[in-house]
Amino acid sequence: MSGDHSHNDSQIDSGSRHNDSHKHKDKYKDKEHKHKDHKKDKEREKSKYSNSEHRDSSDKKHRDKERLKLKDGSSDKQKDKHKEKKKEERSFDGKPKREKENGFESPFIKSEPENDDFYHSLKHEKSLKRERDDDNAEFKPKKIKTEESEKKAKKRKQDEEDIKPKKKTKDKKGEAATDGKRKSKKEPEDKWKWWEEERYTDGMKWKFLEHKGPVFAPPYEPLPSNVKFYYDGKHMKLSPGAEEVATFFAKMLDHEYTTKDIFQKNFFKDWRKEMTSEEKSKLSDLNKCDFSEMSEYFKAQSEARKAMTKEEKQKIKEENERMLQEYGFCIMDNHKERIANFRIEPPGLFRGRGDHPKMGMLKRRIRPEDIIINCSKDSKHPKPPPGTKWKEVRHDNKVTWLVSWTENIQGSIKYIMLNPSSRIKGEKDWQKYETARRLKKCVDRIRAQYREDWKSKEMRIRQRAVALYFIDKLALRAGNEKEEGETADTVGCCSLRVEHLTLHQEMEGQEYVVEFDFLGKDSIRYYNKVPVEKRVFKNLQLFMEDKEPEDDLFDRLNTSILNKHLQELMDGLTAKVFRTYNASITLQQQLNERTTSEDNVPAKILSYNRANRAVAILCNHQRAPPKTFEKSMLNLQTKIDAKKEQLVDARREMKNAKVDAKVRRDEKSKKAVESKKKAVQKIEEQLMKLEVQATDREENKQIALGTSKLNYLDPRISVAWCKKFCVPIEKIYNKTQRDKFAWAIDMAEKDYEF
Repeated sequence: MSGDHSHNDSQIDSGSRHNDSHKHKDKYKDKEHKHKDHKKDKEREKSKYSNSEHRDSSDKKHRDKERLKLKDGSSDKQKDKHKEKKKEERSFDGKPKREKENGFESPFIKSEPENDDFYHSLKHEKSLKRERDDDNAEFKPKKIKTEESEKKAKKRKQDEEDIKPKKKTKDKKGEAATDGKRKSKKEPEDKWKWWEEERYTDGMKWKFLEHKGPVFAPPYEPLPSNVKFYYDGKHMKLSPGAEEVATFFAKMLDHEYTTKDIFQKNFFKDWRKEMTSEEKSKLSDLNKCDFSEMSEYFKAQSEARKAMTKEEKQKIKEENERMLQEYGFCIMDNHKERIANFRIEPPGLFRGRGDHPKMGMLKRRIRPEDIIINCSKDSKHPKPPPGTKWKEVRHDNKVTWLVSWTENIQGSIKYIMLNPSSRIKGEKDWQKYETARRLKKCVDRIRAQYREDWKSKEMRIRQRAVALYFIDKLALRAGNEKEEGETADTVGCCSLRVEHLTLHQEMEGQEYVVEFDFLGKDSIRYYNKVPVEKRVFKNLQLFMEDKEPEDDLFDRLNTSILNKHLQELMDGLTAKVFRTYNASITLQQQLNERTTSEDNVPAKILSYNRANRAVAILCNHQRAPPKTFEKSMLNLQTKIDAKKEQLVDARREMKNAKVDAKVRRDEKSKKAVESKKKAVQKIEEQLMKLEVQATDREENKQIALGTSKLNYLDPRISVAWCKKFCVPIEKIYNKTQRDKFAWAIDMAEKDYEF
């Protein structure tokens, strides 16, 4: 026994913890834990993992010797400790020990087998505690050691604590400890905060641009032989070109468009251009054409797509994702940016809005020879499909589009652009709202000037002033000149005709009322009865004198003249800036008036939507009621009725609990009353939320809130409102909108004012 003690003492003097036999290890632990029995409770608890069978009366002598030798040899041990690092790294059960003192960390977590996790975890935990016990024996006198030693001990303790949460996670989920790393990879990367960088000057939009080009529509697949086309009751085999165009009409057979004369006329005219000479001679009357089998075939195809298995849908989803990753992103100035619409629109029949004179015409297939590519010279240029070539490859960094082509219906240029969340789109939005804020500073001067111009001796100045008043007060669009017969009969402020206005000296208790009724953008009807100032009313009477209904109201004004005047009033001022300013300032005022900090979140959101609705009405952003509106409202009302019944029952239970509490007068009955009260409050909140939702839906039935929210309202107003009134930004903007307005979310504080 004394030999063992002397051997142990010599090992402590040299600073080594390596033993030659298991017997010695047990005795060493025995001395160590006996010593701990006289220390704190935590250390005593740890000693249960050590061997306590060999305790004897010689422990006291050993502890005295150990204290003296540790005090004398503490500095020597620190020097020798790093030399014996490799010996120290392994515990008695052969597990590598985690050590960070000299910059390395054992990869024992990664080396563990994936199976048998639970057993392995327990084994390691016991091993870890044994290691910690050994460490305590070694470093116990550190209270009197150097500062450096104390830091290292703390670091060791922290490292060991870091291990345990990882193991717990693994035990619970049965997964490798690297799951945390795997999850972190799925987290979105840090977004490019372009708004914190300097903007390009001299009109330059980018320095480097590289992309893969567009994705073309798939080639036409002929119909199966059992799907037939009939003319005048007889089967007729069509040529591939004529058959493809016929399928466009067949797909729309149940739509209202195909019943319109102008649609049928334009379709038949363009269809005949795709026919062979033989087909032209036979097919002379559209009414004798039978597309019913084609139509049924495409309906069956649609139903088959809906009935696809989960695996089939997943396969299509994966293919779409692959296409997105390949074609849906570009590299712009060393940043990966999302492309908005990388697919070329397939051929089909033009629909247009309203009674468009060109509806039914054939939209031809776009081919590589129609495409203009825009990228930087030093980029890898997109390759056209085999056997084809691009119309042109440009390197124009003053424009923001990637691909362009000219469509055949109206001769307009179509573009592939970047996603709304991109730097280029974000900068454009930011600049738009900053211009509108500049208008706020000089709008009073502009209004005073156009009021003065109402009295001008020149008719052109009076007309210009009244038109500007309408743009300012009613948020009308300027209106562009259009060729007759080329587009639908839509008008703006400058192109108003006499027939679009009716003047009322008095109407519904108000004086000098102007009744507007015309088709605005996208053939949306604008109908409004507006009281105006007396001088405006008199001027309108003057403008309409001796004119026919189809004559222009402002016959001495056009969009070019108005825009030139607006530029003179303020740099960058347009009719759209007026719309943006009036929309944003209206939202700001409405939110200030309607929002109460005491309201709960649903009530605050209702206030926000009502403020947004006021803007949508100002800008005439209307929509047709959704087809499912009545059904969804019925479902919502059913939920409200059920919740009301639930509330009645909850209140009855609360009343009974109160009566019971008065009789019993014990703690249990009091707690029951409190519980019932909380239940009633919860149901009341749920009911109010449903009722607010119903009100919101009904009020927004024919109002499109999204258009103004995305295009005319400074997003910083909404962000600041959310921050000020503790409303989650997710309640106002969805994921796509939050990406689009990331600059505003990062920039605006709760005290922001438009």
